[in-house]
Amino acid sequence: MTTAIDTDSQARIKEIVCDVLELEEDEVTDSSLFKEDHGADSLRAIEILAGLEKEFKVTIEQSELERMVNLDGVYAVVGEAVAAQK
Repeated sequence: MTTAIDTDSQARIKEIVCDVLELEEDEVTDSSLFKEDHGADSLRAIEILAGLEKEFKVTIEQSELERMVNLDGVYAVVGEAVAAQK
């Protein structure tokens, strides 16, 4: 089940990801891969996860990291986490 999140939330997610990866927002597309295209390591992935949990006040299992390989994956995981909170 994928829950779509609004564009404001997507923009905030992208901001968090770009801050952690130290990239400009125009360098990251919804489908560009954090690890392969942007050189992110597992520590950066954990930082992204922690930032998202804090921003959206949700808990995201570390097992979800394998889905969070690009922005599309992050949007889906955060959307599901937010929906589960309701």
